[in-house]
Amino acid sequence: MSEATNQAPAESADDGRTDPFVRLSLEQLRRRTSMKWRTYPEDVLPLWVAEMDVPLAPAVADAVHRAVDLGDTGYPYGTAYAEAVAAFAAARWGWDGLPVAHTAVVPDVMMGIVEVLRLVTGPGDAVVVCSPVYPPFYAFVAHDGREVIEARLGPDLRMDPGAIEDAFVRARRHGRRAAFLMSNPHNPTGAVHTRAELETVAALARAHGVRVVSDEIHAPLVLPGAVFTPFLSVAGSENGFALISASKAWNLAGLKAALAVAGAEAAEDLRRMPEEVGHGPSHLGVIAHTAAFRDGVDWLGELLLGLDANRNLLGRLVREHLPGVRYTPPEATYLAWLDCTRMGLHDDGPSGGPGAVSDLAGPARMFLDEARVALSSGHVFGSGGAGWVRLNFATSPAILRAALGRMGGALARLGRSPRR
Repeated sequence: MSEATNQAPAESADDGRTDPFVRLSLEQLRRRTSMKWRTYPEDVLPLWVAEMDVPLAPAVADAVHRAVDLGDTGYPYGTAYAEAVAAFAAARWGWDGLPVAHTAVVPDVMMGIVEVLRLVTGPGDAVVVCSPVYPPFYAFVAHDGREVIEARLGPDLRMDPGAIEDAFVRARRHGRRAAFLMSNPHNPTGAVHTRAELETVAALARAHGVRVVSDEIHAPLVLPGAVFTPFLSVAGSENGFALISASKAWNLAGLKAALAVAGAEAAEDLRRMPEEVGHGPSHLGVIAHTAAFRDGVDWLGELLLGLDANRNLLGRLVREHLPGVRYTPPEATYLAWLDCTRMGLHDDGPSGGPGAVSDLAGPARMFLDEARVALSSGHVFGSGGAGWVRLNFATSPAILRAALGRMGGALARLGRSPRR
């Protein structure tokens, strides 16, 4: 199939700014060897896993090159990473309270979550999640012997305090310990929790004896129009934890390192983290993530403008090509949560269930088979996800246009009319 995306795009956006998403051609991207570009055949446009189609931020590339030139490839050391995140949080979010002394470097956010949950829960205890939510929340937690209890998002795709409280009650039955694993901002909906919402979570957790663990990996990716609030900055959060890294915002999944942060009352818990956890992060990863938070802010600003433009473009393309699909523009992340339930496909395909990230069903399976566009299947995000797909719009406008055109063409060929 011949597409404009095979041509090298211009290196600047129409308004003269530098847009990271117009720097790489489809041909260049197909030379990458990571999961996004090697899982499917070359005739598939991959808009699924959370990798961005951008060059590496110059500040990060320079830091890694310097380390390699020096042979600085030993073990990680020091608090530079935590200091960089603290300075970023103060400048970006107005949070001066990130406690560098109450942090630990962990291999990545999900492994850090598992280790933190081990500090405050045991096998057979319960972990509450707000579904639909990031599939590894199910897989990693269940594999570690904890029961996952769902608190469904409301019809507005935001946290529902009543559902959360009910889940907390169920989680604490028979004296079990319990934790609330929160996605802040939320993946896959892109909702940015307000300070009031987070204060409600903190109060409910206190009232029911539940410990909060906040996954804030997408925190730097809050788009224009929304404001991020760190969970540990709200009243009542002092016995909670947060996990953060530069992995998503600077596309550093292959350079492993993340930061676990404890509230004032949780610091003693964090000090119990086994020493061997600190051997998991890569020294090059720590160097890269530190450089991103410390020196990559200007690049991040350009990235967010590009994501905002793509978010708006996606809305226009959905209206043009997928009139039966409902799209609520995300407030954060580069992930769009698309409601395809009117197409009547959500009962088709395998039923791998929550956390089975390799399974495709319903509309995701149809769009792969018929349009050769790879999306994330909604059913693996838990209750409320069947019939939805998650689309990664962190790519070039040309690839977005080609993918949505293919998807619309597939629906037309199949005569698949939306259900009203």
